[in-house]
Amino acid sequence: MTETGFQRGQWNRFRLHVLPTQRFKTFAVALYAGVPLSESAVTPAALIPFVLRRGTASTPETKAFRERLDDMYGAGFGFDVLKRGDAQIVQFRMDVIHDQFVSSDKPLLEAALAFLGEAVTEPALEDGRFRAKYVDAEKTTLRKRLEAIVNDKIRYAAERCLEEMCANEPYRLHPLGRIDDLGSITPESLMEYYRAWLASAAFDLYVVGDTTLEEVSGLVAQSFKAPAGLPAGYPAPDIRAAAGKPKTVVERMEVGQGKLNMGLRANVGYADDDYPAALLYNGILGGYPHSKLFMNVREKASLAYYAASRYDGHKGIVTIQSGIEIGNYDKANAIIAEQLEQMRKGDVQELELAQTKAMIGNHLREIQDSAYEMIGFDFNSVLSGRTRTTAGLLQDVENRDAADIVRVAQRVQLDTIYFLRDEKEG
Repeated sequence: MTETGFQRGQWNRFRLHVLPTQRFKTFAVALYAGVPLSESAVTPAALIPFVLRRGTASTPETKAFRERLDDMYGAGFGFDVLKRGDAQIVQFRMDVIHDQFVSSDKPLLEAALAFLGEAVTEPALEDGRFRAKYVDAEKTTLRKRLEAIVNDKIRYAAERCLEEMCANEPYRLHPLGRIDDLGSITPESLMEYYRAWLASAAFDLYVVGDTTLEEVSGLVAQSFKAPAGLPAGYPAPDIRAAAGKPKTVVERMEVGQGKLNMGLRANVGYADDDYPAALLYNGILGGYPHSKLFMNVREKASLAYYAASRYDGHKGIVTIQSGIEIGNYDKANAIIAEQLEQMRKGDVQELELAQTKAMIGNHLREIQDSAYEMIGFDFNSVLSGRTRTTAGLLQDVENRDAADIVRVAQRVQLDTIYFLRDEKEG
């Protein structure tokens, strides 16, 4: 596996990460802006990018703002609001074609960074505050996004399980915020928060394409109007929380299918030496179609419509999700518990291990085919403080054996059982 390293630099409060390569016909640009998850700020922080996408100081009308993308040969611009560990992160993305494939009066990377810089640091204002019509419209958009989670019972159950599991931790908060907070946000209050966000967030700007760190540094300096200062960092989340006695939470709603979710403390994070073994543990438990949960809960026992697990290495948490007939709660619960216990006792088959290594290996190799996947993987090092490469992680995974996975399994502790069921008695 060939892998080219990112070049690193800094401008003002921005860390710069540039991967010079001619492999792609486009420039991929990603700007991460992260702040600590907090109850008081989670909703305005989530609303900020929705409002920023409406216009800038030079093109305050949304239609004209979006037409600028057409002028860059249909450049893409979007964002996501993420949760990584105990941080809430806005990721802005831009992709624009390389100049050699089109006829452009202005270098397109320069145009793209100018567009992004203005969108993030020079928004459309009226009387020194955000435009009221934009704030009101985007509050409605965000409200609908949050309501959609409640309507999607699989997502809702997954979020509620984490909320109960991490009731006293910032991780309980959803990155899109809370519906109840939206009513109190005004153009003035959002502008006040935006200024604080711009002055305190951790900014990491990534560019992948046929360019150099020197070129990007110069373009960023002329494109972003952020407050002066040094780059902020990401504090390490607490991944060593003891599970204590497992708690069971039953919630009743109008549902036809039960959602049985579990939250487990893995006590292994991205920066730990056991991280490759934790990836294998999750893969064998429920990460893939050959996993124990899928084969034993869904296929053999026919107790679940779906059964899977997910590992969050930035928080050290494993979650299990399953959809079951409501009357099968006790049986499904017992079989899931049995799979966890079997792994603690060393039940890791050679075929399971080989298949899981192959699946993880395929994913790590495929990262090299996507500029944004390469960016996302590298950003894990910024978040965790431990530098990894895809080639290095692949080798670490290949070198792990069943004993390493069992060692992780013995550290995993069940924390929370969450069951979403119907409103009938019994």
